[in-house]
Amino acid sequence: MKNFKHTLLLITFLLLSFWNGNAQALATNPKNEFRAVWIATVVNIDWPKMSTDNVAKQKADYIEILDVYKKLNYNAVIVQIRSVGDAFYPTELAPWSRFLTGKEGQAPKPYFDTLAWMIAETHARGFEFHAWMNPYRATMDYNTSLLSPEHDFFKHPDWMIKYGGKYYYNPALPEVQNHLLAIVEEVVEKYDIDAIHFDDYFYPYRIKGELFNDTASYKKYGNNLSIEDWRRSNVNNFVRCVSLSIKNIKPWVQFGISPFGVWRNKSMDPRGSETEAGQTNYDDLFADPLAWMENKWIDYLVPQLYWSMDHPKASYSKLLRWWSENSTNTAIYIGNGTYKINADSDKRWNNPQEIPNQIDITRSYKNVQGNAFFSAKSFLNKNQSVTKLLTENQYKYPALPTVVPGSIKKMAIVPTANNILINPIASRFNVTYPMYSKVRYVMVYGAKFNSEINVNDPSQIIDKIAFKDDSDTVEVVIPSYKLNKNTTCAITFIDFYGNESDPTLVNFTL
Repeated sequence: MKNFKHTLLLITFLLLSFWNGNAQALATNPKNEFRAVWIATVVNIDWPKMSTDNVAKQKADYIEILDVYKKLNYNAVIVQIRSVGDAFYPTELAPWSRFLTGKEGQAPKPYFDTLAWMIAETHARGFEFHAWMNPYRATMDYNTSLLSPEHDFFKHPDWMIKYGGKYYYNPALPEVQNHLLAIVEEVVEKYDIDAIHFDDYFYPYRIKGELFNDTASYKKYGNNLSIEDWRRSNVNNFVRCVSLSIKNIKPWVQFGISPFGVWRNKSMDPRGSETEAGQTNYDDLFADPLAWMENKWIDYLVPQLYWSMDHPKASYSKLLRWWSENSTNTAIYIGNGTYKINADSDKRWNNPQEIPNQIDITRSYKNVQGNAFFSAKSFLNKNQSVTKLLTENQYKYPALPTVVPGSIKKMAIVPTANNILINPIASRFNVTYPMYSKVRYVMVYGAKFNSEINVNDPSQIIDKIAFKDDSDTVEVVIPSYKLNKNTTCAITFIDFYGNESDPTLVNFTL
């Protein structure tokens, strides 16, 4: 009898531990959260691994990145498609990138539209595709012999400013702004992207002893402003025009910017952060993210907080709080520097808990909706002590990206299933694309052992299946072990804005 009671107590304890552990896991794994990784193509940082790789290897390597991050339960990729006046897609506005084909201006052999292919593969795995452009950087160095005759350096030399070992487009020139706007518009019109994404390079970072020589443009266009205010005005005007153009072409395509992590130091402005950054957005890059938010020109910001939690001059914790307190009208995600893991002079990055702790503290701010990580190679067969922690804790379950402010709406349509079949191995049914709608995915949810289905529980996400086009029918196949004797699942639609429909229950006993 004593042994029986002991066994009963042990079982009760284990069940309570399981329930408490599950409850804790759900509390720390939100259903909606932006989880992105940057895929840098400039100088082959992430992909392609080498510009001389053949097309088959490049495709396999890109798919490997997607598959690795899908297993880690990420849901978005930010892919660099323009870095130095070049392009990872066919266009008359820029030459093919040498980082893709080994020689600038040379198309892939065998030929394929790299961007269209990447987007299709990305969506097929349930990821958002954010098309990342570096608008103002024209070259990586002064070696112009590497450039195609079709590069703007040769076509429009009057647009270029030589500075700090590189050439830059002059942000002040109306013809430059119009050209860069046309580049954005072409990508939005031709490709099924989820967002246009700019990084932190606006006016270049200051270099001591060097002058960014836009004096002639300032004399012509300065309009009695200080040169600092004039430069910020040039950036603001470009950001505003890009925003208006994107929404005019495809209202569901987001516009996001990933600025340097410090707006201004408190020593320069009482509204600034408690930091001692050597350079800042406002004073050195002439970029003003607060103005972009206030004017509703952007859908999301990803400030690059590439410092450790307790960094003495730029603390991740303090900056996270500052961006949370100073955000308005805009989704806020945080950029995290996974490239520093076990590779930085700040030894805090040697602690495998640094990134998990950063995610935890980020989630403690309700108006911060996720994270993006620089860059993809950081978790590609590397730093597995960190990825193990993430898959067992913070990223244990899948998540859907958050719907950006201004795009949240109730979907009037709900999915229906047909041709329902059930057998001991798998249940399957078809879902048809709904007419007169913009739907991207079917979500499939299921609970085990006849438990109640809860579509707000990320642990019940079974699959996220992409429609190929608006005439498509997708087949949902659920292996029997996913439901464990449960005879019901739930399905929803996800539209192009990221909104999710009400669920429909599918009963396999019909």
